[in-house]
Amino acid sequence: MTGAVGDKQRWNISTFVLLLCLLALLGSQKLQAAAAVEGLRIWRAPDHTRLVFDLSAPVEHSLFSLDNPERLVIDLKQTRLQADVTALALDKSPIGKVRTAVRHGSDLRVVLDLNSRVQPKSFFLQKHGDNDDRLVIDLFDQAAVVERTVAEVVPQSSSRRDIVIAIDAGHGGEDPGALGPRFGSRRIQEKDVVLAISQQLAALINREKGYKAELVRTGDYYIPLRKRRDRARELRADLFVSIHADAFKHHQANGASVYALSRSGATSETARFLAEKENEADLIGGVGSVSLDDKDEVLRGVLVDLSMTATLGSSLQVGERVLKSMDSVARLHKQQVEQAGFAVLKSPDVPSILVETGFISNPDEAKKLNSQFYRQSLANSIFKGIKEHFYAMPPAGTYIAWQKNGGDDGSGQHVEYVIAKGDTLSTIARRYDVSVSQLLKVNGLSGSTIRVGQRLLIPTS
Repeated sequence: MTGAVGDKQRWNISTFVLLLCLLALLGSQKLQAAAAVEGLRIWRAPDHTRLVFDLSAPVEHSLFSLDNPERLVIDLKQTRLQADVTALALDKSPIGKVRTAVRHGSDLRVVLDLNSRVQPKSFFLQKHGDNDDRLVIDLFDQAAVVERTVAEVVPQSSSRRDIVIAIDAGHGGEDPGALGPRFGSRRIQEKDVVLAISQQLAALINREKGYKAELVRTGDYYIPLRKRRDRARELRADLFVSIHADAFKHHQANGASVYALSRSGATSETARFLAEKENEADLIGGVGSVSLDDKDEVLRGVLVDLSMTATLGSSLQVGERVLKSMDSVARLHKQQVEQAGFAVLKSPDVPSILVETGFISNPDEAKKLNSQFYRQSLANSIFKGIKEHFYAMPPAGTYIAWQKNGGDDGSGQHVEYVIAKGDTLSTIARRYDVSVSQLLKVNGLSGSTIRVGQRLLIPTS
C-alpha cells in the first residue's frame, strides 16, 4: 500500500510539473505573439494605394520587394493574424492577391502579389486619440513617361482666362473626420459629407462661364495638409476653399462658420479648438509624426506667410462675402470671419478660407447635412459669395474682368473694389500699391471719407 501511495504522489507531482510546463509554454507563445492584426483596410488614391494594418499593440516590421513576378513582402515580428485578408477590395489597386503565413512560430509574413511595379513606403503610427496603433504601407505608382508638346509645357497666354477655385474636401481615407449620429445602418462621417458638398460646389463653378473648379480630393483617400495647399499653388488657383463639417465638445454648438488664417492666435475658443483638431489630422492620416526632414521648408513657409498681408486681406474679404451669403441658408455660428492657425490655410500666395458648413456633432445639423438638398443649398450659397467677391475684385486678365470692363481685360485700366467694414483709403492704397492721391483723383473724391458698400475704381497700371 505504501508503494502504491508513493507512486500516486509521484504521478500527481509529475502531472503538476507537466501542467506548469504547458502553461509556461502557452504563456511564452502568447508573449511571443504579443500583437495582433485586428483589421486590414485599403484605399486607392490617384497616385498611390494605402494599406493599413490595425494593430492591438506596437510591432516591429520590415519589407522588401521581389520581382519575376512582382511581389512585396511584409514581415511583422511577434504578430498573429486575426483579420480576414480575403475581404479586401483589391480592384483598381496594383495588388492582385494577399497571402499570409506564420514564420518562426510567432512572426507574421504578408505577401502582396502585384500586378505592376510600385515604390513602397512604410511607417508605424502610434495610438492617437480614438485611433489604435497602425502600420501603414503606401504603394506609389511608377510615374508614367508622358510626351507633351511645347504648347502644353509652355501654356499660351490668354487675356480671358478662367478664375481657378481649388476646392478641398477635408479628411478622407482612414481619417473619417468628425462623427455624427447614426442614420440607418451607419454613423454620418465628416469626410463623406464634405466630399459631397465639394463635388456639388465644383459642378456649380464649372457650369459658370469664366470659372474653373479643381477638386483637391476626388475620392475616399487621405492627403496630407501641406500637400493640399501645395496643390492649390500648383494649379495657380485664385482661391483655395477647404470644406469641413466639424464637431465640438458641446453637442449644443451649432451654426456655419468661415475661417481665415490667424498670424497671432485664434479669435475664439471654438476657432482655437477646431484648428487644433484639424491640424491633428496629419497624425491620424499618417504624416505629422513620421518625418522631420521638411521642417526647414515649413518654417520658411510660415515666415513667408507672415509677410503676405495682401493674401490674408483677400482671404478675409472673400470670407466675409461667403459668410454673408451662407446666412441665407444656414444659421451662423459667428457673424464675422474668424481666424485660427489652420495648417491647411498657410499658403503664402493663394487666398485661402476654411468653411465649416455646420457642426456634425449637433443632431439637428447632422440631419440637415445628411440631406442632399441642404448640401446643394450650402454649395449654392458658397459660390454666390465667391462670385460676388470676384465680380467686385476680378483678377486682371480673366474673363470676369474682361466682361465687367465692357470688353477690356483691366490689365492697363482699373478694377472695382467694394468698401468693406474697417477699410480706409490708406489701407486700400497700400493693398494695391497705389497712392491715396491716385485713388482720390480716379474716383473724383475731394476727401478721405468713404462708406461700407461704396465702390472704388483702383488703377492697375
